[in-house]
Amino acid sequence: MTIPNELRKWFAIGSGIGIEIFGQPGAESLRVAAARVRPGGTRLLGTLTIEDAQHHAAATWGTDYAQFARRLRLSHVPATVLLPRRDVTVRQLAMPGVTDKDLASAVAFQMEGLHPYPEAEAVSGWARIPGTNSVLVAVTRSSVLERYSNLFAEAGIEVGSFTCSAAAIHSARHLVRPASPELIAYQETPTGVEVYGESPARPILSALFDTDPERACALAASDLRLEANVPFQPLRDVLGAEPALAFAAAVTSACPLLALSLNLLPADQRRSSSRVAWIPVGVLGGIVLLLAGALVAFPGYESEKYQRSLTQEISRVTPAVDRSAALDRQIDAERRRIVLLDEIRGRSKADLDVLGELTRMLAPPAWANLLEITRTQVTIAGEAQQAAPLLQLIDASQFLKGSEFAAPPARAGSGEIFRIRARREPKP
Repeated sequence: MTIPNELRKWFAIGSGIGIEIFGQPGAESLRVAAARVRPGGTRLLGTLTIEDAQHHAAATWGTDYAQFARRLRLSHVPATVLLPRRDVTVRQLAMPGVTDKDLASAVAFQMEGLHPYPEAEAVSGWARIPGTNSVLVAVTRSSVLERYSNLFAEAGIEVGSFTCSAAAIHSARHLVRPASPELIAYQETPTGVEVYGESPARPILSALFDTDPERACALAASDLRLEANVPFQPLRDVLGAEPALAFAAAVTSACPLLALSLNLLPADQRRSSSRVAWIPVGVLGGIVLLLAGALVAFPGYESEKYQRSLTQEISRVTPAVDRSAALDRQIDAERRRIVLLDEIRGRSKADLDVLGELTRMLAPPAWANLLEITRTQVTIAGEAQQAAPLLQLIDASQFLKGSEFAAPPARAGSGEIFRIRARREPKP
């Protein structure tokens, strides 16, 4: 759902709960904050700290959380959880000229080089930064996400989003009113100094430094290409609340449709409490009530008039149905393009594997002067001391089978000239 910038303020209505995970690995604690968002601004409703959650019974501190949420009448609100900065790799991609419909494919093509984790363990989320050509990407390990998901599930806490601090801080700053494009803020944590920044040259910077705040902010200013006189501020002063990160997460939870939608939680496990999400349901419900009232109030309508009314209604919604069908066709076409691109990328790797296998088998003094590789077969011609053993070598390969001479070998000096074709096997 895209809301124009001039109307965003009036859609900023909601209440949410944010949870910040902090502390040393294996001894993490939780900071919980509740916030209310209105067009006039944001307000901190309450806070709760749960010390060393890993080594206390989840049911015990889960009860404390439930009482906290019930006291603020937010028991129905799923929490937004900030993963520790050390567990999240945050990257920023410049995507000039890439449309929204192509953005997912473009990010997916670059995802493999954005993180240090094995591909099977990486869980990622991304969101376009409003007003820019950049995309904010966050990646974490599936084991980290699973560990914290299980922890909150044991405590009975419903989580609607796992996200990173950069997305939450940006959302909290820009949710209600425009903010300054130049900022350097820091937050001291047990594992280092976390710095958040914004500048015209770089929409978002998020980094964790193992140094003092002044040095960390100076390094961030250099990366942001800001003047040295730009003031460094504690994050609590920027957001106007403490704990700052938990408050930013709570603001994101209150208005998820207006915030950066960077959610690392699988889509089937997400839940939102935003009132804006109920607008389509309310509109449809109102239409149903109007139609029911019309049927009760005007039972004497003639059949011909009723048919004409139905025809007009069908004509009204037909353009929307046609647009929906066209969108489905576009999505299907993009999906086929992605599959085709994946196949093309895989073909180059498979061809190089076959080339490497043939290079290994045709050891000197054998040599080749012709190599044709198609999707189904390989043809190779050259000269060897003895051509017949090459068939056995090729059939022993994991990539090629059914080799045969395309033409009988012929003597040439001290060797034999050969031309062999073989059938390509599917990749093992």
